[in-house]
Amino acid sequence: MTALRFPEDLVRLQAARLATYQELARQPPGAGNTLLRRRLIRLSAEVSAHPYWRTPGGSQGQLAELSRQARRLGWTTAA
Repeated sequence: MTALRFPEDLVRLQAARLATYQELARQPPGAGNTLLRRRLIRLSAEVSAHPYWRTPGGSQGQLAELSRQARRLGWTTAA
C-alpha cells in the first residue's frame, strides 16, 4: 500500500496543531491557557477547511494518516 501524499502546508498545519495540543495538555489547570486554546481552535479550523479536502479522493477519513505524517515531520524537525 502506498502512503497518501498530502500537501506540505497541510502536513505542517497538522504538525502545529498536534504540537499545540501537546503543549496545552502539559499546562496545569487554570494556568491561563486561553491563547493556546484559541491557537488550537484556529489550527483545527485551518486543517478542516484546507482545499485538499475538496479534491477528488480527499476525505476527512484520511486524518489518521495525515497525523502520522505530521508526527514524522515533527520528529525530523526536532532531530
